[in-house]
Amino acid sequence: MTLLLAALPAVSQASTIYKFTDANGVVNYTDRQTPGAQVLVFRDRMVEHLEQQVHLDINRTPASTTFTARNELYAPVEIELKLGGLGNVQGQPAATVHSVVPPRASVTLALLAARQPGQPIRFTQQFRYALGDPSRQPSAYAYPLPWLGGPFRVSQGPNGKYSHTGAKSRYAIDIAMPRGTPIVAARSGIVVKVENGQPEGGAEASGNFVRVLHDDGTMGVYLHLTQGSVSVREGQSVTVGTPLARSGNTGNSNGPHLHFVVQRNVGLALESIPYGFDQPLAGLPAPMLGQSGPARP
Repeated sequence: MTLLLAALPAVSQASTIYKFTDANGVVNYTDRQTPGAQVLVFRDRMVEHLEQQVHLDINRTPASTTFTARNELYAPVEIELKLGGLGNVQGQPAATVHSVVPPRASVTLALLAARQPGQPIRFTQQFRYALGDPSRQPSAYAYPLPWLGGPFRVSQGPNGKYSHTGAKSRYAIDIAMPRGTPIVAARSGIVVKVENGQPEGGAEASGNFVRVLHDDGTMGVYLHLTQGSVSVREGQSVTVGTPLARSGNTGNSNGPHLHFVVQRNVGLALESIPYGFDQPLAGLPAPMLGQSGPARP
């Protein structure tokens, strides 16, 4: 099956995009109601399983209990530890501990000393974390297009009709493009998270993706990639134009496209932020235009 994008018009945030397959088996996208066409709906929700790489280690001895945050990721992680229900504890330990754990590092968060050694220390704990360092501030940057080929058009922009309404994806864009389009790094950085094993219709909403940490603490995320196409590994350094993967239709995606978003930690939460490209892009919604930045590294 081939994919025809030439007829896809420039679209605004309020446009409805229809998808249909013609008599030749060619998939078409249009903003006009066509017999047999279905509304193209993008439901992009980031899902990342950090629990396998961010840990709270609790070490108990007869005289004390130590809480340590361990970060196996190649990016800093902000953590919060809340302790309650304390019993048999000396002094008044802090009820809430905040810290930023550097990449591939551990940080001791709290030490509870027993008031009566040999008797159990009692406590409850709540442990939260989020990727990134909230103290970092984004720097101006003009992003080159994160794909090769085209021209392609925006199928959904910021605050889109179908999704892009939550904090994590409010300023994301979706670019409709054929499966297998080369996806490349739009900014230099360190690959901190990848997913490569999701088939089309897989259980994870974001499908296959690559997350890259930039030098100002922001992160670029490339979603819905073809299964098995991711060619970078976690911890790898990339520069502008480094091949990352191939576009696809994995996750909550009703058509082959690239979902590209830039995020930062705003305090135990990731939020998308506005960004601009270094060249015009047909169909780009107005809120994304007119932004500029320094020469890219």
